[in-house]
Amino acid sequence: MKLWDKGTAVNEMIEAFTVGRDREMDLYLAESDVLGTIAHITMLETIGLLQKEELSVLKKSLTGIYQQIKERNFTIEPGVEDVHSQVELLLTKQLGDIGKKVHSGRSRNDQALVDIRLFTRDGLLEIANDIQSLFSALQSQSERYKDVLLPGYTHLQVAMPSSFGLWFGAYAEALADDLQLLSSAYKINNQNPLGSAAGYGSSFPLNRTLTTQLLGFDDLNYNVVYAQMGRGKVERITAFAFVNLA
Repeated sequence: MKLWDKGTAVNEMIEAFTVGRDREMDLYLAESDVLGTIAHITMLETIGLLQKEELSVLKKSLTGIYQQIKERNFTIEPGVEDVHSQVELLLTKQLGDIGKKVHSGRSRNDQALVDIRLFTRDGLLEIANDIQSLFSALQSQSERYKDVLLPGYTHLQVAMPSSFGLWFGAYAEALADDLQLLSSAYKINNQNPLGSAAGYGSSFPLNRTLTTQLLGFDDLNYNVVYAQMGRGKVERITAFAFVNLA
């Protein structure tokens, strides 16, 4: 039975369109999913919802799954809805009912949010490093060609003298502004939604501050409803920052 099955027939074409390449795209989130789960169960042990021995065996299995992902030996099996289900399935195969405990106090909603936030954060850092390299190259060329003259134009006519190096420097300075937007996207993204569950929190005494620290977030989404509202918003802000770079 599919997770979204409510006992009524679904148009096959619509289902194929909406589900599409979900399993294939979910593989991008696999590493983040395991890291988020490790942080979550570490927190669960501190509030008494996991025994130390259970935490130990779960961490060992999750570390093995993470290694499979790094080595590209991880797949989402046919009939398994998403990366979250696949990780949980592997844990239950290896550990039995202990594997099911990783979902305590957590919903697919905040689990997906955490995965996307971690994945996006890594991507933003990678691109920021690439921009730094490009900025340095442009500045270097600006200095190298500062005395290579070329005419400046205005209204399609030759105007004041310019230099090849001046134009390299212009694009370098443009990147500096673009990095400000990228930094803003990073800050908005780097807030922890874990613990918001399906949008209304959890009756368990979850320690959201601990998972924030464990996952390296700067802060957390305090309002659990807004944590869910942020889905799509963070991606849009990030995409806007990328558009400026483009």
